[in-house]
Formats: sequence, structure tokens, C-alpha cells
Amino acid sequence: MTAAAKLLDEMCHLTAQSLIPMDTSEHFQVLKLLGEGSYGKVMLAVHRKRGTPMALKFFPRESTSLISFLREYNLSLSFCSHPSLTRALGIAYSTPSHYVFAQQASLFGDLYDIILPEVGMEEDSCQRVVSQLCGALSHLHSLGFVHRDLKPENVFLCDSACRWVKLGDFGMVKARGTRVPEVWYSSPYCTPEAETARGNEDSWSSMNAGEEEQKKTRVWVSVEPSTDSWALGVLTYAMLTGSHPWAETASDCRSYLKYQEWFEGVKSPEDEPDRPEGGKKDSVPAAPQFACFTPLACSLFLSLLHPRAELRGQPEDALSYLGGDWMREQERERLEEERKKSRGKADFRSMREMEGRAER
Repeated sequence: MTAAAKLLDEMCHLTAQSLIPMDTSEHFQVLKLLGEGSYGKVMLAVHRKRGTPMALKFFPRESTSLISFLREYNLSLSFCSHPSLTRALGIAYSTPSHYVFAQQASLFGDLYDIILPEVGMEEDSCQRVVSQLCGALSHLHSLGFVHRDLKPENVFLCDSACRWVKLGDFGMVKARGTRVPEVWYSSPYCTPEAETARGNEDSWSSMNAGEEEQKKTRVWVSVEPSTDSWALGVLTYAMLTGSHPWAETASDCRSYLKYQEWFEGVKSPEDEPDRPEGGKKDSVPAAPQFACFTPLACSLFLSLLHPRAELRGQPEDALSYLGGDWMREQERERLEEERKKSRGKADFRSMREMEGRAER
């Protein structure tokens, strides 16, 4: 365990003794709901005395342990000093029904809101997001923590052009090397090494399985940063295309098998480090879902999406791929046309809504 992980544990024990009960409405004016999930909900609020806008994160006491609440709060408060990590504001309290802490408010939604289905987002914006996430993840990893839940819904926007984004939601964060039950779930973000746990008692797929499948032995694994690298690769693909490279990371998923075949047909980046200016050799055709990318981008994906966790590239490795073209020219032009159509439809809907309100 790193020094930071030990300090986090100590801080949790100390703050457990000083957590006070408080009435939310007495100190804050709650304005609107910002987000909601299995953890609870996040509300935009203004401090009544100071007028400071902030996000209040509510955790139901009936489904949240005090220690897990305090771990997320203290991690965000004391270890998320990187500008692209959401930071807590030093306010934590309890109500009869919830544990609550205040954090920086990102007023422009999250990444999920701006990724157009089957279109994605502009390449420049995507590269800005990747650059910032590389820094945020590298910061966490340097302290010995792994995020373990990188996805569009957890990347928050501080402006509409993605010039400043913040990675948040630290409920899944664990110290590197922690032994946890492996969980397989049907998602492109699930790592290929997790398939060893497919059908065991912890995996989501076992919820509807028969009694025999639910008795499979639990698989224990070590928490490693390679999990975040995989998620960063899938998220980058989603930002560029508005879709996922495969439905699930499984040996019986045809699109993932196509990727594996392509991967095995080219020389892995770690065998002969491939500099961005050189790109990958074109002798082996890319998997169909990657054919729209330049050799530079293909090299990035082959690094972050290495099927073997121990050979997977680190998030900071992606920085060397920034600045060049990631989408082939023809595909870039097609996506730009699709974005224009989407913007036109959005403007038309907005105009009709305004007309409707005027008539009322």
C-alpha cells in the first residue's frame, strides 16, 4: 500500500468522528438535479451565506456504508489536486436519510451529453479531452490509486467546447494492488481479462443465470492501472465515432474477435515501439470497425486496447499521439456532414419550441 493510500485510511477514521448532522435547506439553496445513478444523486446548490455555487452529492444511508462515503469524500478533497479531477470543497455532513458532501460544480453536463450517436464529436475536442484525462489518470496512478470507472457519464464539462473537463465519481477507486473479486459484465468497457470471471457469483450476467452457474468459484484479482488504460481506449473510440468497437469484450463476440485477429496480425507496440510519425504498417488490414482511422490512431488503439493487461500502454503514452490526424479524410468529411445535419435538426426543434412558447 502506498503512503497516499495509508493516509486516506487514516483520514477516514478521523473524519468519521467529526461528521456532523445538518439540515441541507438551512445552509443551501438547492436549484436542480445535475445527475443521478446507483450511488445516489447530485444537486446544484448555492451556499446561502456566501453565494458559492457547488454540487451536493447525496448518498442514501440505507445503501451506503459510512466508510465508503468517507473514502470518496477524502480522496476527492485531499488527493484530487489535478485540474482535471473533480475536487471536494471541505463540506461533509449527514441528514437522517443521506450522507452528503460538496464538490466543484461542472455546469455544462457530462461527456455523454455531447457524443452524438453514430457521429461522435469533433476530433479536436476529442484530443483535448484525451489530453486532460491522461493527466488526471496519471495523477491518480502516481499516488497509487486506480479509478476503475472511466466512462462518458463520469467526465464532466466546465465549458461547452471541452477546453476544460474533469474526471469525477470516485466510488470505485481502489489502491493499486488491492485484491478484489473480478467482475465480468456485458460492456465494451469491461477488460478482456475479466472474462475469466464470466458467470461467477459476482458477475452481472449471473443474476439471471441458473442455480448451477451462480455457484461458480469467485475469482480474485489485483487492481491495476491497466484497467483505466482499456477504458480510455474504448472512450476515445466512442468520442470519435459515437459508437463502440464491440458490444462486449468476450470470446464469443464477433466484432471483438475481428479486433483480436487484427491485433495478432500486426506487431504489438511494446515489441517494437512505434513512434506516431511512423504509424503502423499497412500490410495487415485493420479490423472493419477501425478502418476509418489513420495509422497514427490505430497505433494508439493497439497500445491502449492490448488484450494482455501487463503489456497494455499507460494513459500518459497516449500523449505522444496527440496533434496528428486520427480520422481518415473521407471519414472526417462524412462525420462533419452528419454533425451539420444534427445541428440543423436541433436548431429546428429549438425554434419550434420557442414558437410554441410564444403562442402560449
